[in-house]
Amino acid sequence: MTTPANLDELARTLGTGTPSTDGFLIVNPDDLLAVAKRLHEPLGLDYEYMDMITAVDYPRHFEIIYRVQSLKRNEAVILKTLVNKDKPTVPSLSALWLGANYQEREIYDLFGITFTGHPKLQRMMLWEGFQGYPLRKDYKLDT
Repeated sequence: MTTPANLDELARTLGTGTPSTDGFLIVNPDDLLAVAKRLHEPLGLDYEYMDMITAVDYPRHFEIIYRVQSLKRNEAVILKTLVNKDKPTVPSLSALWLGANYQEREIYDLFGITFTGHPKLQRMMLWEGFQGYPLRKDYKLDT
């Protein structure tokens, strides 16, 4: 079983992030790429494996949730970042963790969240020309 990271210690080490009471490290979207790079560093924190990214639609914002692991230390951390619904944009982490590539594309396709710097950000489940983003709560089904 993977051990959760000590979030208070991790936030101090990273110099940013807010530990939550429910086991997440909340990171500002502007700091996300720098935090991810620091987590991924082989001579640093060594979180070399990303096993999931997901998004949640709330009335005023989206949450993007990342789970990364250090296989050497058998430790995992869950990052959460909140983005504005008016222009939901975060940096792509696919250059650090290749597993982020398709997951970011899926979130883009179904939620409309843009991942800047992604090498091929385009729809992958729905066809080009599909109108809207079906996992958004404001998506209207044609009946």
